Amino acid sequence: MKATKKSNSKNEQVIRELYRTAEVKDTKAFVKLFTDDGYFWDVSAGVKYYGADIGKTVDIYATAFPDMHRELIEFFVLDDENVVIVELKLNGTHNGPLALPAGSIPATKKVMSSPCCDMFYMENGKVKAFHCYNAGTIIFAQLGVLANLSAAMK
Repeated sequence: MKATKKSNSKNEQVIRELYRTAEVKDTKAFVKLFTDDGYFWDVSAGVKYYGADIGKTVDIYATAFPDMHRELIEFFVLDDENVVIVELKLNGTHNGPLALPAGSIPATKKVMSSPCCDMFYMENGKVKAFHCYNAGTIIFAQLGVLANLSAAMK
């Protein structure tokens, strides 16, 4: 079911709360919204986070983009399948180091506004799996590091 406005879906309400906790950089509250065996998969970085490490995803982006804002565009809720899909944009100014598996990109002071699609698999009112499909190549291009990515890494 396509949901452009807030619905009565409990799963959608949990996901909206998850985004809210990320916006205010409340890492502990963010992690508490996951099941004990839940995970966050940053698909473009190729990294899965489990347990308390799930909070690193909030911290990494809060450090790199202190003004990070997630513009929630569209919700697609399949309550009978415990699935929520969100189309959004990631917006922020790169004012801190961006930690990646291959190294860190120092602040470029450039603004990014990148499309993203998040898929959530829910279990008993919590996030069992969060698959984040951010557009890494668009982000890198907007930060000015795509043309010479290896030189940008420190």
